[in-house]
Order: sequence, then structure tokens, then C-alpha cells
Amino acid sequence: MSKKSVNVMWFENLARADVALVGGKNSSLGEMVQQLGKKGIKVPSGFATTADAYRAFLTANALDTRIDDVIGKWQDHKITLHEAGSTVRAMILAGDWPKDIETDILQGYRELSHRAGVTDLPVAVRSSATAEDLPDASFAGQQETYLNVRGEKALLAACRRCFASLFTDRAITYRQMKGFGHTKVALSIGVQRMVRSDTGGSGVMFSIDTESGFDRIALINAAWGLGENVVQGAVNPDEYQVYKPFLGNPDLTPIVEKKLGAKEIKMIYAGQQGGETRNVPTSRVERAAWVLSDVEILDLARMAVTIEDHYGQPMDMEWARDGETGELFIVQARPETVQSRADAGAIKSYTVKKAGKTLITGLSVGSAVAAGRVSIIQSARDIDRFVDGSILVTSTTDPDWVPIMKRASAIVTDHGGRTSHAAIVSRELGLPAIVGTGNATHILHDEQEVTVSCAGGGEGVIHEGIAEFEAEDLRIDDLPETRTHIMLNMANPSAAFRWWRLPFDGVGLARMEFVVNNAIKVHPMALVHFDRLKDDAAKAEIAEMTKGYADKTEFFVDGLARGLSQIAAVAYPRPVIVRMSDFKTNEYAELLGGREFEPREENPMIGFRGASRYYSPRYEEGFALECKAIRRLREEMGFDNVVVMIPFCRSPVEADRVLEVMRRHGLERGKDGLEVYVMGEIPANVILAEEFAKRFDGFSIGSNDLTQLTLGVDRDSEELAELFDESDPAVLWMIESLIARAHKAGAKVGLCGQAPSNDPAFARLLVRAGIDSVSVTPDSFIAVKRHVAGAEQSES
Repeated sequence: MSKKSVNVMWFENLARADVALVGGKNSSLGEMVQQLGKKGIKVPSGFATTADAYRAFLTANALDTRIDDVIGKWQDHKITLHEAGSTVRAMILAGDWPKDIETDILQGYRELSHRAGVTDLPVAVRSSATAEDLPDASFAGQQETYLNVRGEKALLAACRRCFASLFTDRAITYRQMKGFGHTKVALSIGVQRMVRSDTGGSGVMFSIDTESGFDRIALINAAWGLGENVVQGAVNPDEYQVYKPFLGNPDLTPIVEKKLGAKEIKMIYAGQQGGETRNVPTSRVERAAWVLSDVEILDLARMAVTIEDHYGQPMDMEWARDGETGELFIVQARPETVQSRADAGAIKSYTVKKAGKTLITGLSVGSAVAAGRVSIIQSARDIDRFVDGSILVTSTTDPDWVPIMKRASAIVTDHGGRTSHAAIVSRELGLPAIVGTGNATHILHDEQEVTVSCAGGGEGVIHEGIAEFEAEDLRIDDLPETRTHIMLNMANPSAAFRWWRLPFDGVGLARMEFVVNNAIKVHPMALVHFDRLKDDAAKAEIAEMTKGYADKTEFFVDGLARGLSQIAAVAYPRPVIVRMSDFKTNEYAELLGGREFEPREENPMIGFRGASRYYSPRYEEGFALECKAIRRLREEMGFDNVVVMIPFCRSPVEADRVLEVMRRHGLERGKDGLEVYVMGEIPANVILAEEFAKRFDGFSIGSNDLTQLTLGVDRDSEELAELFDESDPAVLWMIESLIARAHKAGAKVGLCGQAPSNDPAFARLLVRAGIDSVSVTPDSFIAVKRHVAGAEQSES
């Protein structure tokens, strides 16, 4: 086979400009072999047949006009799509190979086997249509791939089946939908050395967050065995997220998310003859283990960055790990085509106002909400039963399902991750989807009214009944500049990335309690003193949750650091003020194992909370775990933009005790740039502002508690609700006094609360008083930004 062969070309002789010659998939493989091998990107060797070879095959078998005739009859509604597709495929499969093409393919295969030092090398035979992976055609996978093909006869048969797959029902539908002429598209076949991922692992990787478009994240899905299960969504894979900007520093481990997938099955070779694969159940050990080590996660993420930088755009990649050598390979790379084209000047925000009980949860795709009736379809053969506009519920999808998915209002699957077929197509169609639910097809039933909500972040929720919700288009391309910093309040890490496009000045309040309550769920002292727990049921549940952690306290530290890291990542290098835990004792008691460690209090709101816990023998060991998580976040993961904030600090003496405890546990104010703030929420913080300013770098006014304690009004009392007023003159005096006195002492002051979004007059008062920052919920950001800009303008 010569370099100049019109029928076959080696990957090393191809470049991405050769799309018309060998299709997007094969030209991209050639580009990486040529340009990125020296940068550490390993691509399995191989060759591609050309579009000319495909056309020559059709001509030699007199298929051109016959195919046109059949497609014409279908377009004239004389025959069905199924009849047209099966007729054309049969004609191609009955064709004979022209001698020169057959010779070139077999010579290439012999050379590939020779290079590997193997007779009849197992290869992957992949289809690459000349239009399939063009930038405006993202539904990859329309044609077939055949794995573990061995021997010359098997190779020629697989290549013929690849040609025929250009006319599957789904491929014909796809071209019609995209406006590609059926005879204008040619097919190239990639013949590539198989990576032994059947004994290793494989998956899909994006160089961008698939749900929000956050461009500083690499997303990796991983499962045991061959990669088809991840692509098809037949398995719930592990999921990893990596913060890309820190990958150049080998001392950091910026893995901001790790989710263990069920990985119920794996695809392996079937028999020794080749050409077949099969799914087998995974072992309990495999299901409980991560597919990738942290080192491998970071290596793959670096590959994603290298490939993205080379192509100059976000990329969608498939990878495989050889189980025999441990090597990581990239087996496909194509442009990402959904988030990279989103309108950067707008954010669509959905809010669920009132909803029924939660029926089932899974991984959310997108951020939209849809309500309607369920239509359960178990097989593509039954798609005629689908009711237009209903919510499609199924086990998994493949490209055969695209026609029906276009007619759905939302999609729910039992299996699959964020890189599965169902997720990719839902994103392309702009539909909310919840994948990897585990058992939606068993829990839900036909014609049941439900609401599919992806509005809450990474976890999608299916609610019973038709929920009340609203959608709002937020324009961010015409926001005014403000001298006052407008920051965000954040609690839910999985929802953080969706706000990355907002021009916010940092995070003024990151609530640690949310991560503890929703991700960890265990009282830290129950982990420190696990062996002495008396509640056997709680002990058993904690043991199950912390499987895989030799030191159970590491479960808390790891979970807390990762959760907060997602908030830190979306803001970096802007400051993220993390408030240390501020549960009340009754709230702490509700954590798993918590009742054994919490006193019963009549009034927890002004009881054993905030700073007083941190140096108490009752909780200092738990606070030490919080400190360890913050250290990991700053020192090991790289998020040195994290600022620590102490809540409910009643006196300067208490402040000294807390700062000393922090120092003992590795967090020393001023060391390595660490800033420590205090909540300004107790009248004492105002009265002794100068003393607190000597000990802290800034104040964050908590207007709820400050109002409560200034007016003596229980903020939770329905009877006193009308007396609770953040705009009361006494409260405003407190706020103005704290700002003035703190500034005089050289400390910064911010406010975290909703009053500026609801009341433009309140925003004007803050601006007039000279506040440094205002921190609000993301959905209030635009209103507050405008209110503050107006206030600044009127003051100037």
C-alpha cells in the first residue's frame, strides 16, 4: 500500500483538512498521529479507506443509479423508510470488492499486523462519513463500528457492512434532517489496532462541562471493558471533573468531582476467533472500585487540554486504557457542538415554585424543566406507540431513537451518564433529560403525570404531578459596571457551574452546611468516634457510606473539599468566602449519628452555634476536619482564592480562641495569603468593631441575624413576621456604623442577603454608606447589579 494510494491511507499521512477524503473521524485521528504524538497523545495505529474507494465500490457494482432509484421511491412515499434502507443495504452487502481495493485493504492489514508483531491482529473497524462529524452535524455514531475483528476474511466482511451502514434507517433519517444529499455523502473506513480495553477500561471525555459550557472543566466518564457501553448509555459510568487551569502544576490535584458509577456490566471479547463482543456482569469488587486512579484522571485531563489547544475549540473524545500495558489511548476526537455555540450573552433560568413528592432522581442533562405524561418505550420497535409531546421513559437509547426523541418534551433513562447517547442528543435538541436513574421504567407508568426538573444542579428530579415552574431569560451582555463588588451566595456545588457566565466579583458566602447536609450527611464526630457509636442502625449506614475509606474521617474531609472546590473553581481567581459550619444543635442532631453528640437546647438560634463550637471539647475534633478540608482545598487542589469566615463570634476573646484552634489545625491567618473574615451579625460585632477588625480581615454582614438580635425578633416567628424588618432604622444604624468603623480600622465590609434585590432604596443606603460588596443569590444578581449601578450613579 503506497502513501499515494487512492484507496487506502495511513493515519500518519492524514490531517484534519482531509475530511472530504476520509471523513471527520479518520482525518482527526490522522491529525493527532501527525501533530500530537510528540506531545504525549497516543493514538492506536491504523489506516483509512478513502471516499474514492467507496465510490469506486458502488460504481463497480452498478449501485449508484439503483440506490438513487430506491431513495427516490422513499422520498415519493412509494415505499417505507424501512423498505428503502433494507433494500439498499442488501444491494451493498451483495457487492463484490474491486480487486485493487481488496488488495490495498489486505496489504494495509498485513502491514498493521506486522508492525504489532501479531498474525491476524485484532482491529476496530469504524465508519467515518464525509459529513458525519462536520461542525454543524454533531450526531456522531450514525454508522456502525465493529470491534475485535480478526483475519482478512472477517475484515473484508466488516468493511462491506460499514459501507452498508451508510443506509441504516437512522442514518437516512439523520441525513434528511440535516439536509445532506444521500448520494453526496461518502464513507471512509478506519481500520485501527484494538486497545485491550476489554481487560482495562474506557470511556468518553469532554474538554468542557457538558451541561453549563463552563470552559475550565474537563469531564471524564469511565467504565470497565470496551467503550461502547458508555457511548450507548448501557452502563452508569464513573464521573470525574478536573479543573484544567491547574493541570500545569504537578504538585496540585485539581479533581473537583468524583462520582462512583454502578458499572453493572462490561463489554469483553467473545471467544478467540474475533469479530464478536458480549456484555457480562461486573464483579462486586469492580462495581465498588474506581476505574481510574487520580494519576490517570489527571493524565487524561491533560490530554484533553492538549487536544483542545491544538484544535482551538472544545472537544469530545473517546479514550481507552489497555489492560495489559496500562497505557492510555485516545481513539476518537471531534469538536463539541452544543455548549461551545451557546449564546454567551444569555442564561435561561428555570425555577420550580411548587412541586409534588420526589419519585426518582438521576443525573440531570441541561437545566430546563418539563411537565407532561409519561410514555414508556422499551424497544425501538415500539416507537409507533409514542405519544407526541410526552415524556419518553426508557432503559437506554441509541441512534435508532433519534426520530422519537425529537418528538418528546423530556427524556428519562434507567442507564447512562452525561456522555451517553441519550444525554448528547437531549442536549442537541434542547430537551431536559435525566439519565442513569436506575429504575425509572419500573417506578413510573404510562400516562402518569410528572415533572422532569433539571433546575437544581447535577441531580435531576422527577416529581409527581404537574409542578408550578417559571422560566426566565437573563441577558448579561448589557450589564452596567459598578464600583461596588456584586458577589454571589452559593450553597449547592452541583449548580455552581451554570452561573459561570455571570460577571460576578466572587462568592460572598459559600455555605459549608449545604455540602455537609446533602453530600456527606454524617455528623463529623460520628466519624471521629465511630467505634463508640451506640446507634447500631446509624453505625451500619455510616459503615456502608464510608466503604473504601480506611480512615472514616477522610470521607468527611474528601467530600467537603470536593464539594467546596466546585464553587471555588467557578469563581477562581476571584475570592470565595467559605463560612465554616453554622448548624444549630437541632440541625446537627439530624445528621447521621448526630444525636449522640448534640445537647438539647430550648433556643438553638442563640445557643451552642458558630464560633463557640470550634474550641469546645464537644466539637473541636469535628472542626479540625473542617480545617483539614480547607487546607486540602487551598494547598493540594490549588484554590488559594478561598477565604475562611467565622460565624456567630460573640467577643474578641472568643475570636482569639478560634484563631488559635485554626492555627493548631494548619490554618493560620496571613500565612500563604489566607484571609479570615467574621460574620457581622451580632450587635457586639458592631459595638466592638475596632477590636474585631484587629483579628479579622473583613466583615460580612448577616442581615437576618443582625435584624433578629437588634430588634429582639425571632426571625422564624410567624406572629412577629411583620416586625422583622431589615430596613428598620435601628438595623440601618447598625449597618452604617459597622461599615464606617470597620473602614476606619482598615477592614473590608460586605453584606450577604436578599434585601438589595427586593428594595432599591436598601441598595442606595448600602452604596451611600460605602459598602465594599453585596452578595446575593445568582437569580437576583442582575437586578441587584442594576439597582447598585443606579444608586452609584445617583450618588456621583
